[in-house]
Parts: sequence; C-alpha cells; structure tokens
Amino acid sequence: MISTDQRDARHAALASEPRRRVLGLLTAAAEPLDAVTVAAGIGLHVTTARFHLEQLEAAGLVERQVARSGERGRPHVLFSPVAAPLPADDAQQQLTQALASVIGEDADRGRARSVRAGEHWSAQYAAGVDGPVTDVMPPLLRVLAEIGFEPQLRVEDNTIALPACPFRAEARANPDVVCSVHLGLIKGLVRELGHDASGIRLLPFVQPHLCLVEMRTEGLAN
Repeated sequence: MISTDQRDARHAALASEPRRRVLGLLTAAAEPLDAVTVAAGIGLHVTTARFHLEQLEAAGLVERQVARSGERGRPHVLFSPVAAPLPADDAQQQLTQALASVIGEDADRGRARSVRAGEHWSAQYAAGVDGPVTDVMPPLLRVLAEIGFEPQLRVEDNTIALPACPFRAEARANPDVVCSVHLGLIKGLVRELGHDASGIRLLPFVQPHLCLVEMRTEGLAN
C-alpha cells in the first residue's frame, strides 16, 4: 500500500508538465531510454532531462538500470517506467486534479464555482449537526476532524489550524480551486448552524503543512 508521503511525492512530481511528458515518452517507448534520448524526444537540454528523470525516480515512478557495455568511462544509464497498477485512491486523486485544472480555467481561477461546490458539499454534513447553536466550534471541529483535517482551535486569535489536509497534493497543484471548495464547506456548515459566515477566511499554506481558518464573524462562539 502506498503511504501518504509516497502519494504526495508522486503528485508533486506529476504536477510538472515537462515531467509528465518525460514519463509519457518512457511509457510509450518499446525499451528503456537514456537521458540523451529523452532530452531529444521532448526538446530539453540533457541536464534538464536528467533532473526530471531523477525527480520521477525519487517519486517511485521510474527506475534506472546500468547498461554493461564493457567499456571504460561513464556508465550508460537507462530509465524505464515502474510497472505497477494504479491504486484506486491514486486514480481518484488524479481525477480530482483533472477536474480542478479545468475549473481553474475560469476568469477568477475557479474560486466562485469552487466555493459553491463546497457549500453543496456541506449539505452532506448538515443533517448531522443540530443548528442553530450558540457556539459553532464543537460541531464544526467535529466535521473537519471527520474529513481528516485534524483541526486545532486557537482560542486566543479565534482561528482554526488545519495541519493535515487530506487533499494536500491537489491543493498544491490547484489552490484556488481546492482551497475554495474547503472554504465553501466551512461557510456552508456555519450557515447551517445559524450564523453569518461572510467574515470567514481561509489562509492556505501559511506553512508547508499548515492552513488557517480565520473565524472573524461576530457571534460564532461564546
């Protein structure tokens, strides 16, 4: 089973369009290719091609082998794609990325439609919350934890820290879309709990593995 770190590494590697072309060239080839052939095949400098090959190798998407020619000098290194079935969760994440990339072509980079999508998503959780309530934090934190964000309430500045995003790879690739969906989800839940959500803001990736939700609307908590 692929770990979360491995999955993130694969999606990070494939977020680069040249690396996708490199992997596509290797996949279509009848035999392993060296860096010179890869560079010529997609129009890159050989040093750049080697860099992309190394990134794909580090992500576990390609593997190398050394061709034994019996001659002295630099070994002849060949690369080939790793032949492995695509796990269902990887396929699902790739579908999410594909949809996000298309929505991101909107004039506002997909923010408005993504917020609406998040608000629709919140309806799936609305039946499990009892609103209106005086303090939205307990039910909101419960839903965010159920999804996998591992939310942490920071009472002193009325924010929610999200250190674990289950959609991190997709969010890094398409933050305007994916993070806006999450914002819509939170706003939708807050409205279902009987409060104004207009002042809520989501600050993506304030640190590499941390997003913050600013709960700036009056009356959200005691």
